[in-house]
Amino acid sequence: MSDFKAWDQKNHATDWLLFAQNLGTHLSLDKTAYSNGDLYTILTNKKAKGKKGAIVVMVKGTKAEAVIKILHKIPVKERKKVKEVTLDMAGNMGLIVKKSFPNATLVIDRFHVQKLALDALQEIRIKHRWDAIDAENDTIEYARNKSLKHTPSLLSNGDTLKQLLARGRYLLYKSSSKWTENQSKRAEVLFKKYPDLEKAYKLCQNLSWIFNNTKDKTTALIRLAKWDEKVRQAEFKSFNTIARTMSIHYKNILNYFDNRSTNASAESFNAKIKAFRAQFRGVRNVDFFLFRLTTIFA
Repeated sequence: MSDFKAWDQKNHATDWLLFAQNLGTHLSLDKTAYSNGDLYTILTNKKAKGKKGAIVVMVKGTKAEAVIKILHKIPVKERKKVKEVTLDMAGNMGLIVKKSFPNATLVIDRFHVQKLALDALQEIRIKHRWDAIDAENDTIEYARNKSLKHTPSLLSNGDTLKQLLARGRYLLYKSSSKWTENQSKRAEVLFKKYPDLEKAYKLCQNLSWIFNNTKDKTTALIRLAKWDEKVRQAEFKSFNTIARTMSIHYKNILNYFDNRSTNASAESFNAKIKAFRAQFRGVRNVDFFLFRLTTIFA
């Protein structure tokens, strides 16, 4: 009834799927996992907005050679029409685009760049949290050895030091203008106790401000250079790594400021795949799952 048995891509569905008719001028390239943690590389058409006609190519794995081989089944004349592809900073993704779409501009997704900065910020918080846990354990052991009652010291907002660092996780992801009253109090205590966290938080917010408020490449280049200098002055090892990564990929990062294109459509599509998988309580038959998925989205 579903026409699954007559599906023209059934023989190779678990390895690759190709829908050349869905190729557009603006594409998103990303990877996702929907069965047993196996990764698939997915190329989607932005114009379809995650609906019918979205999937162009799905290839099992992330090897550039395998994806390029399938994409080259599309006539080169059609591939030359692609103007822009958004992607992350993975080297294999960039190679796929360069080898398959000779006229396309590569745009590194701004949210991948910002996520690196946020990860570096959280790394500093986590290090302080482990130190706080060790200090608390030492205090408890000392009290126990001396047959004393251990009373944890509370900060001005009612948190212990360990709680402050655990609960401070969420406020560090947000702009200070979006903090609740309790988060504002917690942030005040947290930054007073750990000035390095405040410095790292401001670096993250400054990077976000650059992406939100810069309209052209020249201004963006100047502002990112100034941000890079602030990172070097701050002397955070993880942030220095981010600054180096950005300097390597700066041309493709700056391409964002042409059309302000992001990989949000690809991330949204990944969420739809996961929701589709959850609806059927997992993937029992991969071939049939792919058939249903592509019937809706390809």
